[in-house]
Amino acid sequence: MAISPSSNQPLSPTSPFPKFNYWHSFKGDLTGGLTAAIVALPLALAFAVASGVEPKAGLYTAMVAGIVAAICGGSPVQITGPTGAMAVILIGIVSQYGIEKVWIAGVMAGIIQIALGIAKLGQLVKFIPYPVTAGFTNGIAIIIFCGQLNNFFGLQLPRQEHFFGNLAQTFTHLDLINPYAILIAGIVIMTKLVWPYIYPTIPASLVGLVLATVITVNFHLDIPTIGTIPQSLPLPHTIPHWNDLQLLRELFRPALALAALGSIESLLSAVVADGMTVSQKHNSNRELIGQGIANMIVPFFGGIPATGAIARTAVNVRSGGKTRVSGVIHGIALALIVLIFAPFASQIPLSALAGILMVTSVRMIEWEAIGLLLRATYSDLAVMLLTWSVTIIFDLVLAVEIGLIAAGVLFIKRMSDLSLAKIPETEVFPEGIPLELTQEIAVYRVDGPVFFGAAERFVTFLRDEPEVKYLILRMRFVPNIDTTGLVALEDIYADLKRHDCQLMLTGLQPEVKNILQRSGLLDKIGQENCFATTTEAIYAIHPHLSDLKIETKELLEESI
Repeated sequence: MAISPSSNQPLSPTSPFPKFNYWHSFKGDLTGGLTAAIVALPLALAFAVASGVEPKAGLYTAMVAGIVAAICGGSPVQITGPTGAMAVILIGIVSQYGIEKVWIAGVMAGIIQIALGIAKLGQLVKFIPYPVTAGFTNGIAIIIFCGQLNNFFGLQLPRQEHFFGNLAQTFTHLDLINPYAILIAGIVIMTKLVWPYIYPTIPASLVGLVLATVITVNFHLDIPTIGTIPQSLPLPHTIPHWNDLQLLRELFRPALALAALGSIESLLSAVVADGMTVSQKHNSNRELIGQGIANMIVPFFGGIPATGAIARTAVNVRSGGKTRVSGVIHGIALALIVLIFAPFASQIPLSALAGILMVTSVRMIEWEAIGLLLRATYSDLAVMLLTWSVTIIFDLVLAVEIGLIAAGVLFIKRMSDLSLAKIPETEVFPEGIPLELTQEIAVYRVDGPVFFGAAERFVTFLRDEPEVKYLILRMRFVPNIDTTGLVALEDIYADLKRHDCQLMLTGLQPEVKNILQRSGLLDKIGQENCFATTTEAIYAIHPHLSDLKIETKELLEESI
């Protein structure tokens, strides 16, 4: 049974909604859902345009997928909708096959995701190395940014399937630039950058969108707009050609790409959400099933494949959302916005959406990851750059495949025989030590290199040892640590700090200590929490133990 931190009432892990006594926290879910809807409105429109489909498809996706995934998914605070990562794949599929084929591929992708969840493969995403995820995320950011240059310059040019094709087409038609479009995009970009310092409660994207539309309408600027959006809710419809076996075979690879990226993006978003809240953590397999059901249903309402959205999920959590009710409220709020403001939305300039996406894409680039990789190991940096390059030159699925192969080679090279085991209290503490002292200290021995496969074992520590106040990691036999190991260690440090539990390291090898210092993680943990031996760490926690007989100290040194 999970416990809601605000209401201290039990929540059912299987029910899609909390029990009736949950309503003590309804205000937080209401605020989180409404705020997420306001943030989602411009992004849903922008990512639909970036995907090469009509803007209304983005809104319908955010409504339907947002509600279905919230009810059926495995994360209590996840917000689902159109995302930049999915737009990068969709633009190619739309250019090659058309929107009706995208609907079929979306249904197929949903079936694949459900199959992955039933097969309990949700945990596999946690074994994707950090440089690989950073590489394809950075690649996606560059593709989105460059893909909006046409709208930024006010160029109405046919979309090309490939990244470099769009880029070349833009720069060969610079003589057709519309200065008003650049002006509107610039206003939106400045609003996105400056508004959070003025009134951060109202999302900057929405303010920029409204401001750009008002200026365009009042001054009758001749620039492309998104066009008519029906002032009605999406209605279910049939999908043509779904029983064409030849077409299904042709669409299998695009569907596999959508399912793979949708699964990775959604689970990464759920992991990020877990790190922001101390409430119920997500269920990876159920999240895959929920996202799959959403992607199966959305095409029948004219939408496009969706994923969990990290930015919107973060907004939901920060605004008070605690349960899946916030995701349902987000979808309902978007539906009401469409019914009321659709005529206004039809006059939104495409260059305004371009400005939003350009700022979003720049913020998507993981600058901290690049800095960390530059300070850590060059082999991890090479993996990230390789994944980054393949994402831009070829496609995301191939980039993840090649990145995993490269990381696997490094994995073998570093001799991935890691052992992480708790040392029994009887081996750490001699007889006579009070029981309450032994229960609040846990000592773990780490043998072998700390690599990306160890991340999950670190993160699960607090679930296994809730009463521990001090965690000592004995790292005398750890010869190396990679970037994802650093991230895993930082995650466990942050979790421990949130739960008033202190992390202590003993026996650090010079190379490992040097990497921790260069990354800045050692400063966070504190030099005062690093010791030569585990005995010294225990005496630092309870100095009075050093007053025991010398035989006790010798026994401690011998057993540890």
